[in-house]
Amino acid sequence: MILLPVKNLANAKQRLASVLAQQARTELAQAMLWDVVEALAAYAGDGVSLATSDPFAIELAHQYGFEIIRDESNLSETDAIEMAMRVCDSRGVESTLVIPGDIPLIEPSDIRAIYDSSPETGSVLVPSEDKRGTNGVLRRPAALFPLRFGNDSFMPHLAAAIGTDKSCVVLSLPRIALDIDTPEDLRELAQAPGEKRSQLLARKFGFGEALSASPASDSLKASEGLKASNTLKASEAPKKASGFLAAKS
Repeated sequence: MILLPVKNLANAKQRLASVLAQQARTELAQAMLWDVVEALAAYAGDGVSLATSDPFAIELAHQYGFEIIRDESNLSETDAIEMAMRVCDSRGVESTLVIPGDIPLIEPSDIRAIYDSSPETGSVLVPSEDKRGTNGVLRRPAALFPLRFGNDSFMPHLAAAIGTDKSCVVLSLPRIALDIDTPEDLRELAQAPGEKRSQLLARKFGFGEALSASPASDSLKASEGLKASNTLKASEAPKKASGFLAAKS
């Protein structure tokens, strides 16, 4: 089963507060989540459950036929996954792949690469771009080791995986590696090839110019983009996405 934890998006992406107002941050978080959900739907190789109580995420899950595991506490990704794992355990789920909702460049072939690299018993870890965070974790069996997400989760996850004495694959997937937390991440998203919803929005907010653009200019353009934008609705028609296989390290 693929698990996608989603906290309430009304207060999303606080680290972007210096360049985007809350309405724009929520709109961006919705767009990124939609991009991720669309890639998961296109992969179609395993069941998908969203652990969430966010109204937009629930509507999106309904649109794509995904299951909802309600996370009424809305405390953290770690708590949401722990709660979802209890559901998985009660159903005898054999493996779980945990994917965050802020890796919008993900493609179906990235997900396929994770499954293709997975050992019969063991784990696959996909690190973030800075090698500090964990942007994908496949475990077989499903509860092989506990997960603790955060800015510095990768090394603890790696240590836990090695501690099981089972095979552990560390997989470098550049599109999954890019999670959007800072203005620099947002600029990288805007400048990457493609026309995903989140990329179009980041460009509308003014992050598609050269990296030499000043922070003050970015902030001003983000404000202008906010005035011109409309809140995303999950009833809009989805776009198609194509895949690219990244190398294993």
